[in-house]
Amino acid sequence: MVSVNGSVSSGYEGVKDAFAANFNDDFEVGASLAVMHKGEMVVDIWAGHREMERTTEWQSDTIINVWSTTKTMMFLTLLTLADRGELSLTDPVYKYWPEFKANGKEDVEIRHLMAHTAGLSGWDQKMSAEDLYDHDKCAAASAAQASWWKPGSQSGYHAISQGYLIGEVVKRVTGQSLGNFFRENFAEPLGADFHIGTGAEHDERIAFVIPAEQGLPAEVDPNSLAMRTFTNPQMDARMSWTKEWRRCESPAANGHGNARSVAQLQSIISHNGEVGGKRFLSAEGVNALFAEQSNGMDVVLGVPMKFGMGYGLNSEHSPLSPNPRACFWGGWGGSLVVNDLDAELTFAYVMNRMGNGTVGDLRAAGPLMALFGAIA
Repeated sequence: MVSVNGSVSSGYEGVKDAFAANFNDDFEVGASLAVMHKGEMVVDIWAGHREMERTTEWQSDTIINVWSTTKTMMFLTLLTLADRGELSLTDPVYKYWPEFKANGKEDVEIRHLMAHTAGLSGWDQKMSAEDLYDHDKCAAASAAQASWWKPGSQSGYHAISQGYLIGEVVKRVTGQSLGNFFRENFAEPLGADFHIGTGAEHDERIAFVIPAEQGLPAEVDPNSLAMRTFTNPQMDARMSWTKEWRRCESPAANGHGNARSVAQLQSIISHNGEVGGKRFLSAEGVNALFAEQSNGMDVVLGVPMKFGMGYGLNSEHSPLSPNPRACFWGGWGGSLVVNDLDAELTFAYVMNRMGNGTVGDLRAAGPLMALFGAIA
């Protein structure tokens, strides 16, 4: 039986038990889980090891690349800028980024970037994995090309490109990189150990992801939007082991943190903009995320999705909460964050061993179900 470390408030023991059960079949290697509920961190636990050989124990301050769970920090940033009146989510992107107007993209709005409906899920220009370290190159390549479909007509997951698109908007509006703006406005005020562009001082605490064995399914059409999105460049999870990946800002994919920090930060959303006596945005600004942007088959992921302003919305496609005002997103391999505004609850799960596929696996499901059972 795995030894689970950390703290669990009375009444939430079932969450800890479900988390521990993930280790029973030896697939889970190292993970952390945290829950914020009504302003309190009621679960903050971790277990296992930092590497497949299981020699170094996962610690309270172990952090890891959480892949697309990072996107929720981008969405928080954009929602806040909109709430402050520094931009409108229905503004055309070129209002702030004039070069973006090229190739007929006058009608692409900021909300389209948020909800994966901009038609810019990948690049026409040939890109290498190393190019992802270069924000300016990635942003300029997206600005120069045409959308791959009519903006707003459907969603197609902007797996990596979204970070450079939204990152450039933040840079044009604030004069800061998204990672720096996020750090100064959210992470530092909350004391949250989450980084978009991770400094060398954190290197010794970082656990490396353990890649899944399976890549893209062989039956995918090489000319499909999925292949065009995921193979230019070809993503290899081991790139996250490099110093260059950690240092750069790829805000859709390279955030480093643990479940505690994800729960702290995303509880701004579940708690209507106010956490720890600090108000980050208004309740109206938070509620803006529930404006439905698309609902149907995602042409890149190949599964049905309901998107609001960035976040996936609770729906028949993804029933992650018994309550209507809930939203979520997760990361490649299995990390997950769920915000439930009706319950004033944020659930976060982060791990090192990646499951197969791009839309995660079910390891977070058991603890999440136990959590809703605990508060029912």
